[in-house]
Amino acid sequence: MINPKLLKPQSIVVIGASNDVQKPGGKILKNLLSSNFKGAVYAINPKESEVQGIHCYATVQELPQVDCAILAIAAKYCPATVDVLAKDKGTRGFIIISAGFSEENEAGAQYEKQIVDTINSVGGSLIGPNCTGFLNINYNGAFDTPIPPLSAQGVDFITGSGATAVFIKEYGITNGLSFNSVWAVGNSAQMGIEEVLEHLDVTFDPAASSRVIMLYMENIKNPKKMLTHASSLINKGCKIAAIKSGSSAAGSRAASSHTGALATSDVAVEALFRKAGIVRCHNREELTTVCSIFMHPAPKGKRIAIITHAGGPAVMLTDVLSNNGLEVPHIEGPKAEELLSKLYAGSAVGNPIDFLATGTAEQLGTIIDYCENEFDNIDAMAVIFGSPGLFANWEVYDVLDQKMKTCKKPIFPILPSIINVKEEIADFITNKHRINFPEECVFGNALAKVINTPTPQPLQPEMPKIDTAAIRKVVDHCEDGYLSLENIRTLLDAAGIACKKEEEVNQEDAAVAYARQVGYPLVMKVVGPVHKSDVGGVVLNVKDEETVIREFNRLIKIPETYAVEMYPMLFGTEVFIGASRDSKFGHQVLFGLGGIFVEVMKDVQAALTPVNKNEALALIHKLRGYKILQGVRGQEPVNEELYADTIARVSALVMAAPEIAEMDLNPLLGTAKSVTAVDARIRIEK
Repeated sequence: MINPKLLKPQSIVVIGASNDVQKPGGKILKNLLSSNFKGAVYAINPKESEVQGIHCYATVQELPQVDCAILAIAAKYCPATVDVLAKDKGTRGFIIISAGFSEENEAGAQYEKQIVDTINSVGGSLIGPNCTGFLNINYNGAFDTPIPPLSAQGVDFITGSGATAVFIKEYGITNGLSFNSVWAVGNSAQMGIEEVLEHLDVTFDPAASSRVIMLYMENIKNPKKMLTHASSLINKGCKIAAIKSGSSAAGSRAASSHTGALATSDVAVEALFRKAGIVRCHNREELTTVCSIFMHPAPKGKRIAIITHAGGPAVMLTDVLSNNGLEVPHIEGPKAEELLSKLYAGSAVGNPIDFLATGTAEQLGTIIDYCENEFDNIDAMAVIFGSPGLFANWEVYDVLDQKMKTCKKPIFPILPSIINVKEEIADFITNKHRINFPEECVFGNALAKVINTPTPQPLQPEMPKIDTAAIRKVVDHCEDGYLSLENIRTLLDAAGIACKKEEEVNQEDAAVAYARQVGYPLVMKVVGPVHKSDVGGVVLNVKDEETVIREFNRLIKIPETYAVEMYPMLFGTEVFIGASRDSKFGHQVLFGLGGIFVEVMKDVQAALTPVNKNEALALIHKLRGYKILQGVRGQEPVNEELYADTIARVSALVMAAPEIAEMDLNPLLGTAKSVTAVDARIRIEK
């Protein structure tokens, strides 16, 4: 839990306070004194007797008892200062602006550890070091600007980069976004993004807590904690949008050089966000736009009415929404004709509803009323209204504001004329406390992301029953490395995963005997080499004894081969299921079209364990090649229920045997009646 003296202190000291507001210590004090803080403010600077109009102490030892301390002094002085504050002055809230800690060198890391140990020993809470500070509706403990509009219903913003936070705030503020708190966690020495999420979750108050959370992160230190508390918050009614940067190799290097962040698998991040219900964003504009959409009532469906006086933006928005799976439904019938009669000649109501450049505020109100009350195939409205500079828009934006207060269906204002009607938009944002979406395509993409992001998955779903004892018996008694075919068969059987019935042979006469016993056609594969196809180690559709003899003698001579695997030829659509263990994220289960298409098309979905059948089915439907699984041009479809069940069984298997570092079932052959693994690799790493 975060100590309340950090969040609601009665007294605050700025250590390193200055009269120079271009220095962090000076700007922090200025921001603090200008904020809503009503408690006692103290300053420490051995060179000053008064700073910005308040008495200044020379040393921390001279201070009275103080709840919260903000440090803007050299890193080497911070441990001793924190020690006095924590042990002698009753301080429990700490914000350390200073750099020069673990992000810089080993000596700085030692300072950081000493500080954390001291603060932990007294039950205190630390933000930083190496951060821009902390801001909430009680006080401003940050040195950066701009200072956003504050509201209890505003955004809780948690960021791993203070500089990036400045740019995100600037864009959001410009368009009317308000904030409840800004947590710039810096090095996250004691408290990082996950811990702040935990605090927001544990202390969530349905009547008072903010419902919108914005995240910027370069590193996910504790994925399990993030998943637990993000999904819990969303299930309580919160909405979360996040950027996780450093997803590319080059981006990871940049993140590492900036804050010491370590690269994590981008596929795992995507899977984590989807499982938690977090809307993933990729830039500042998208992040603030998504959070601005969150500040409006949520649409009950995907059907959007576009109301406009300018045809071009409406067409572009229609394209964006349609291309992202949302609907711009056709509006027709008697009520549509009735609405059309109330508009100027040349208007159109089919959707987009275009009431021309000469459209009036009264007409806009009428259109909104019809969308609200008469058209039951509309879930939300996007209103595009700018100005060519011929007239002012005061009345239009007044009507828009009033309708947003009374309509149950959400209304999203897209006001693009940021120069021609600058004053009217400023009034709409500042005095009416509304948010503007100045660019229709940015809005459309963000709305689609919000609507298309699934709700959180259950963290303890019902899973298939498997024979855990049989699985543990194999894993506990095997060595690290790739398992034998016999052990793989045992694991798959124990997990209830259907697999082909193969036999290993290492003599020509044994190969001939097997072929005579089971009949033709057959498959023959090398046992030993990892990539069988690459070494010419796979022979399909073997139809006679002569071919068995010839291919056995060829295959057994391939380097690293110690046997030949034989089994009856199976038919079906090739699909793939794999699992990979990450040191932070745990196991990911990946699946999609199989065979060579895994590498060529990369049409793969991924999910973090546990993956139940329902989650697997939903992700199967997202595969680009899903129509192939449904069966095209007479091809037999793949049984989706069995495929999803097999995915869930792979998830259950790796959960029962976390020592499985890698697992590939590629391919499985899917038909309308079966999904059967025909090739499997499992590597153990204990």
